[in-house]
Amino acid sequence: MTATSTTPARVAPKFPWTGLIALAAATFLSVTSEMIPTGLLPDMSASLGVSEAQIGLLVTVFAFTVVVTSTPLTALTRRWPRHGLLIGILVVLAVSNGLTAIAPSYEFVVGSRILGGVAHGMFWSIVGAYAGHLVPKEQIGRAVSITLGGGTLAFVLGVPLGTFAGHVFGWRLSFGLLAGLMVVGALVIWRFLPAVQRDADGASPRRRDRSAPRVRDRSIPAVVMVCGIAAVTMVGHYAFYTFVVPFLTGPMGVPAGNVGALLFVYGIAGAGGLLLAGSVLGPRPQLGLIVTLLVTGLSVAVLALVAAQPVAALVAFLLWGLAFGALPPLLQTRLLHTSSPAFRDTASALYTTSFNIGIGGGALVGSLIFDAGGLMVLPWCYVGLLLVSVVLVAIVGRMERRP
Repeated sequence: MTATSTTPARVAPKFPWTGLIALAAATFLSVTSEMIPTGLLPDMSASLGVSEAQIGLLVTVFAFTVVVTSTPLTALTRRWPRHGLLIGILVVLAVSNGLTAIAPSYEFVVGSRILGGVAHGMFWSIVGAYAGHLVPKEQIGRAVSITLGGGTLAFVLGVPLGTFAGHVFGWRLSFGLLAGLMVVGALVIWRFLPAVQRDADGASPRRRDRSAPRVRDRSIPAVVMVCGIAAVTMVGHYAFYTFVVPFLTGPMGVPAGNVGALLFVYGIAGAGGLLLAGSVLGPRPQLGLIVTLLVTGLSVAVLALVAAQPVAALVAFLLWGLAFGALPPLLQTRLLHTSSPAFRDTASALYTTSFNIGIGGGALVGSLIFDAGGLMVLPWCYVGLLLVSVVLVAIVGRMERRP
């Protein structure tokens, strides 16, 4: 009689498409909520009796609230179940948008946006780490790209549709509809997103020895370095991109009526970069980051040199969009690869803070450089900061190779 093995064959876990698409839908709603005032500046300005610049400051207030609150709130809620917390965050975002829709004054809108900024910061502190908890390490890049795809879709589709609805039916209805969609998003998360089994230290409660002394997480220095890379890269990008419309209509000679279409195509190119990050570059985020940073720098340098040549400038502009589209998911993937599972939520909060510092700081730096040196200095500052980021990425690689 022949003996047979009773050891069950290992089956690869099924890729959590449903849960990740639910996260992507929530990301779509959160980013749309953040950026929709930019498309409704004239409508909100006229209705509330304030200048368009003051309406534009609503985005700044939102981002600054994220910077101030995301890390401490993530620390305070580290023991809360992530699944329930995500549902609560979407409900708070729904309340924020609902209050904006019925706001009687500009000051009331500012308050409602601060509430939304608190929830938005918490959302971004959780969502990337949540995607990482759903899959094994080798699939993190793919999972993060799917999740962040909702943010890309918000820029390409969500904000334009919200702007169109606001122009046709009134800006208050746009915020009201967004509030309703947030409630739907909370229900989708409740129904389709699986809960992740983790405690405050990222380990299974059944496996962690509570009598063991706590040891300083060795991944913290490299995590801080990755957050620094994100901040430096975003400062460079937004220093230039904040003034991309004057660059398009000035040195590139694009007619003002064609700028919107060209920025839309840039967004589509960015979506292509997101796909590259999730399929080709995601499994090796260290190499992928170096390649995309260098390609981004090269395309921006070429764009500055050939701005007056329409075909070459257009190719460089779209290559910039493609390469930069891959950078946010690769940075997030590199962060999750670098961080220990126990530190991922805090690492994501630090990353969210540094990313938003880069956005706000980039616009400020760009304004100062534009006033002091002129428009054509901005792309070269961007290229210089991208080279700094390449060096920092190499340093992170060396840090992780040390015993």
